[in-house]
Amino acid sequence: MPALGIIADDLTGAMDTANEVAGYGYETLVLAVPDASPPDASVVAVNTESRYATPAEAAEAVRRGVGAVAASMVYKKIDSTLRGNVGSEVAAALRAAEAELAVVAPAFPATDRETWDGVHTVDGTPVAETEFGADQNGPASSAVDDLFAAQEFPVERLDGADVSGGVDRVAACFSAAVERHDQPPIVVCDARTGTHLDTIATAGARFDTLFVGSGGLAAHIRVNAPANSAGEVPQPGPGTPLAAVGSVSDTTLAQLGRVPDAHLFHLDPLELLEGTPDAGADVAGRLDRSVPTVLTAASDRATVEDTIAAGCDRGLSDTEVGGRISTGLADVAAEACRITRPSGLLLSGGDVAVAGLRALDATTVSLTGATVATGVPVGRLVDGVVADTMVITKAGGFGEETTIINCLDILDGER
Repeated sequence: MPALGIIADDLTGAMDTANEVAGYGYETLVLAVPDASPPDASVVAVNTESRYATPAEAAEAVRRGVGAVAASMVYKKIDSTLRGNVGSEVAAALRAAEAELAVVAPAFPATDRETWDGVHTVDGTPVAETEFGADQNGPASSAVDDLFAAQEFPVERLDGADVSGGVDRVAACFSAAVERHDQPPIVVCDARTGTHLDTIATAGARFDTLFVGSGGLAAHIRVNAPANSAGEVPQPGPGTPLAAVGSVSDTTLAQLGRVPDAHLFHLDPLELLEGTPDAGADVAGRLDRSVPTVLTAASDRATVEDTIAAGCDRGLSDTEVGGRISTGLADVAAEACRITRPSGLLLSGGDVAVAGLRALDATTVSLTGATVATGVPVGRLVDGVVADTMVITKAGGFGEETTIINCLDILDGER
């Protein structure tokens, strides 16, 4: 039985959250593909791949995930920009875990995600007013407790003054919330520093708690398992790095803008809407010529908008357009890997990350806490076509403008 089970709605979130825990030396594995069997480790993260499912489908996926991992403690990972089926998934996890209460703290201060007076912000802007609010399943409100209004559990809010008051004060607030209700309460907590999150985690540990948060809160969770048992930090192998970048967030587009043109390999997004182009051999040839290569279908906002419009003309929803692009990028990358083994892989964007591992017949990633930057973990593929290959995953909204370049440098071990 794992000491901690992390249930995440996409792969990059499962990776960055689990990696925060792995940094303390716990043996940590991420189950990348939802329908695979949970591995045996002290910490197991499960990707339910449910961010863009219906609320009912997402709830069922979470229920299955909690049951399958059968961990002593459950951490429900939610997106640090509040995208996805947050309310239905947290409620499902709370029922499945049979916890006393859910402690919700989505803040991730190291990536400029904070919650104060109940309002969640990204870079100081209320999240619903950012590009993430315009996401196809983005938050309609920046008030975190609004996410749970439709659920059957009582919702309370713990403000910054209480959180700043220390562990005993926060624990007393949790205890009072439990006593006030016949059902387990969902307690939404303000936090804008690591100290706030550590206070919340420490106080929550006094109860049978379902922790709910992003990678920020996860960094302060301690589990009842042997530490210092993680494997060696992954290292790049011989060969040349390969990246598949499917995210079209403003952050990722800015990162692509810093990649030299010689290292970009553009796939025609209109071709990807029709099927996977026969480009794997061309990509493999570049790798054999020692050219680090970044696969992308869009490096500017105009291309993104044109692709969505073209998909609409074909009767495709935004989700279907994104799915076809992600699958095409992943399939081309996988075909190149079958021809020549890369030194390592970068997969950016949750959909591309899980599609890429599926295409490589990989189900599980091992983590040790190594990172390129906050929220950008370095792992090792446990199985699949290129087992033991170093892999880096990056959520679309994470990183500085040089993050993709920095990932390529780390993967390019021979140089």
